[in-house]
Amino acid sequence: MPNAVVPRPLLRGLVSVLRGNYARHYPCRSLFERAVMSDLPTAPVARSHDFAIRYRAIPALMLREMSTRYGRTPGGYLWAILEPLGMIIILSIVYSYMAGTPPLGTSFLLFKATGFMILQVFTVLGGQVGNALAFSKPLLRYPRVTWGDAILARFVLNSLVLFGVTILILWGIILYDGLSPVLRWGAVIEALVLAALLGLGVASLNCYLFMRFPVWQQLWAIITRPLFLISGVILLYDDMPDEAQNALWYNPLLHLTGLIRVGFYPLYRPDYISLLYVGFCITIPMALGLLLLHRYHRDLLNR
Repeated sequence: MPNAVVPRPLLRGLVSVLRGNYARHYPCRSLFERAVMSDLPTAPVARSHDFAIRYRAIPALMLREMSTRYGRTPGGYLWAILEPLGMIIILSIVYSYMAGTPPLGTSFLLFKATGFMILQVFTVLGGQVGNALAFSKPLLRYPRVTWGDAILARFVLNSLVLFGVTILILWGIILYDGLSPVLRWGAVIEALVLAALLGLGVASLNCYLFMRFPVWQQLWAIITRPLFLISGVILLYDDMPDEAQNALWYNPLLHLTGLIRVGFYPLYRPDYISLLYVGFCITIPMALGLLLLHRYHRDLLNR
């Protein structure tokens, strides 16, 4: 079939209509100019927009965590207080019958609570933040939500809850036993923050291991159960045999339970605490976990 011949006036009218549509949608004067304008450096605006989205994404993930974990269970946040408090009470009752006085001070409750809450901060963050990618996996398919957002949101929320629970329990024990301790807030805050960072460091590695090797979740639960026996919750490091001291010194939680007790017992002066070693134990698993997540997070999310 021969090609149809388009009249020149009609062709000119079609071209003018097309030019009008392009001018309406693209204010540039040519396709080349539009391409150039699209590549102009608009990074500062984009970065500020990304930061705004990031700061909206993290609170949104925190609100989702609050509604799903605490909002749908009977008792909600009350269980976050009752669970460690019940364990502290049981330990105190048992060891009050085994020993006449606690190793430090006069209150079994306060002695057990200062050690147990450090362990609680570490284990809860190591497990809960370690499951951040699995918990937020459906949302991580959106390009504006990153794996770092999921980890940071869970860490911030759980840290705030644990710090609040720790303050309520310790303050309640002080009021209940009628104590008037001379608190060193610097040592108390330092111990809690380092315990949270230690939990975050281990959780960064657990984020990879939990999704890459699902059996690691069961192994993690088994490994953390006997920690209260070897982390200074029951016995002081100073009261342990020399062989046990040489082996357990490498447990960073033992350094942190000693540090928080410095804040509650002014006469307690442990000489085994090494914050440099604790910092090393925080940095190594955190760096390794973040490197593995940066390299393999897409593979993990597509499993």
